Amino acid sequence: MKPVLRNTLIAGIALAVVVTIVSLRGGAKPVVDAPSVSSLSVEVVQARRQLWPQLLTASGALAPWQEAVISAETSGLRIASLDADVGSRVKKGQLLATLAPETVLAEESKQQALVAQAVASLQQASSNDRRAGIVGQGGALSEQQREDYRIKVATAKADLAGAKAQLQTAQIRLKQTRIIAVDDGIVSSRTALLGQVPSAGDELFRLVRDGRVEWQAELDARQLSRVEAGQVARLTLPGGQSLEGTVRLVSPTLSTKTSRAVVYVALPKDSPAQAGMYASGQIELPPREALTVPDTAVILRDGRSYVFTLGDDSHVAQKPVEVGRRLKNAVEILGGLDEPARIVRSGGAFLSDGASVTIIPTQPQVAQP
Repeated sequence: MKPVLRNTLIAGIALAVVVTIVSLRGGAKPVVDAPSVSSLSVEVVQARRQLWPQLLTASGALAPWQEAVISAETSGLRIASLDADVGSRVKKGQLLATLAPETVLAEESKQQALVAQAVASLQQASSNDRRAGIVGQGGALSEQQREDYRIKVATAKADLAGAKAQLQTAQIRLKQTRIIAVDDGIVSSRTALLGQVPSAGDELFRLVRDGRVEWQAELDARQLSRVEAGQVARLTLPGGQSLEGTVRLVSPTLSTKTSRAVVYVALPKDSPAQAGMYASGQIELPPREALTVPDTAVILRDGRSYVFTLGDDSHVAQKPVEVGRRLKNAVEILGGLDEPARIVRSGGAFLSDGASVTIIPTQPQVAQP
């Protein structure tokens, strides 16, 4: 036998002997899986039930509570002075403008003279009637003549009453040369111009009565049925200021064009709100029980909201949930979550479905609204 062939045969026999010995000693040891390692340490909380106010979000314009239009009550007179301008805060009866009174003063003097003349005529007619009565007792005057004297007295009385009425008209017209505020308020517009000759009924000034501005929030029919007078409303002005008001009136009808109704919210006097602004806000309805979780427990993926629930094996499961109201640092859960379930408080964005986690001590849960 050649040396090479003999060496190969000896090596094969040795390998077979080694395999046999290993098999006799119990075979190869089984492979042991490496222990799983947790991916994140998390806090675990449970959903809570709390009484939360229901909020209706709305928007609308700010407008005067009521406006007062101040117009010229007489015509043909020139505006002689202007004593108020836009933005002026005025009191009831305060002078806003004056009309040139010369023509009316002359008319008043004329009517006073006519009244004096009518008084004299009445005195003369009465005196004649009295003398006719004395003469008539002797039969010197007929009954027809006596009746003529009595008619002259009645006519003189009527002329006097007419003259007094004309004088009163002149005095009223003279009073109308003073344009005054009809109520307390703020002048919101002025169309009166110095030297202008307005006609009766022409608007000269417009007032925001009492300086009060209100929020006219627009709601649809479904929202409108839940709003009542007296409810609290909070709105934010364009400048960022926050205001609190009270629902004053709920419109009984909806617009045929927009299918929306207006809710009138009274705002505090002397607030920074100004007519013409546009604001958004919320109206508080009676509170309703809500199932709440911390807002950090809800994550948004692919346009849906999820929470991670913890199982008994320290693995988490991703569950889709339906969210509702938000208040401070909490979110209302409308569906998709069992109330006793333990959920990951924060860090869900770094987790995946089925991940293993380590639980750390729980911090204070959702703050009370």
